[in-house]
Amino acid sequence: MFSSCQIRSFSVVGIIATALTSASVVTASPERSFFRKSPRLLKVMTTYSEVSVRVAKYYITIDLPEDAGQSLGNVTISQRQGFQQFVFIPDETFAFMGTRSKRGEAINISRVDYNPRNKNTISITFDPPIPPGNTFTLGLKPESNPDYDGIYLLGITAYPVGEKPEGLYLGVGRLTFYRSGNSW
Repeated sequence: MFSSCQIRSFSVVGIIATALTSASVVTASPERSFFRKSPRLLKVMTTYSEVSVRVAKYYITIDLPEDAGQSLGNVTISQRQGFQQFVFIPDETFAFMGTRSKRGEAINISRVDYNPRNKNTISITFDPPIPPGNTFTLGLKPESNPDYDGIYLLGITAYPVGEKPEGLYLGVGRLTFYRSGNSW
């Protein structure tokens, strides 16, 4: 007979063995693609931080390190928080190499999918994909800034190229909007 301590030991070993086997199955799948090193969300900003401004643009700057292992094929942005949903104009989405202050050549966007019902998500696909070792900036055009002041959060996820890319959540970008005269 086994003591209860030995049975617990066998259970823990079995759980660990199952977890290791499951993990190796996921990583061994040849059609899945992963980043070897994570892209980094560098900056999220707006050209105007006042409410209800119609000419504002939102910029999202991402660095894809040299040792990322995969080119970047797609970026998805979802609104996580805010008193009002952004309304984006998909046809006015743009991208370029570099940062807003050091703008490089334009990046070709092959597709923009916008679903305001699904967490107000906008997905941008690049053609050709962005190779490792580059910093690039996405530009989004809202119909206008929100009518309500406060903090608005955007969740950014990057996807490598491949048949079954595994998205990597880069983090949250924060946009803060103020009423004219509020300088708190």
